[in-house]
Amino acid sequence: MEKLTRINYDDVAILLIDHQSGLFQTVKDIEVQTLRNNVSALARLAALENIPVIATASEPSGPNGPLMPEIQKLAPHTKYIGRKGEVNAWDNADFAEAVRATGKKKLIIAGVLTSICVAFPAISAVAEGYEVFAVIDASGDMSTWSTHITMNRLQMANVIPISTAAVISEVLKTWDKDFGVASEYAQILTLVMPNYQALIESHVKAQEVALQNNK
Repeated sequence: MEKLTRINYDDVAILLIDHQSGLFQTVKDIEVQTLRNNVSALARLAALENIPVIATASEPSGPNGPLMPEIQKLAPHTKYIGRKGEVNAWDNADFAEAVRATGKKKLIIAGVLTSICVAFPAISAVAEGYEVFAVIDASGDMSTWSTHITMNRLQMANVIPISTAAVISEVLKTWDKDFGVASEYAQILTLVMPNYQALIESHVKAQEVALQNNK
């Protein structure tokens, strides 16, 4: 890769891979609720900025279970691709074609297992000319050791590791926005950083006090 570029809302698609109820039970390197919150934050970001989302499950009727419902609920425009058992989502022709059809050349990828659900399609997408950002904390793995090994592999393949908060902040760019939009971004960030809610509450209270004092 010659250079690393920024993420803009209008030049990227989000791929959410195999966030299935059964597979969550294999995740050991991150609290599952934290992982789900981070995936939900990505879905809300996509809905806010109309970023294309493609979600997929390897075998929806199998033991891996259904996809977490928050994705479709928070980002109703999500396109769902049910695969036929392919481990690497990119090996499914419908999934790969759905990604190509977005017309985006940058991809944000998160998956239930970093070493498999993220790594395999991420490396395949890079080979096809995409710039790929792997959201490590919207993904999980069987151990911290497995995550470290996979991050090394991803970087060797020119996949860019990133956090959920960094994705949101990179798309946000500035707080100098319409109040309603800025407020939505703040709420999205509270999913990723729960303590950020305290900051928001303190700010709101300070504004209320200032208004009362100025009367």
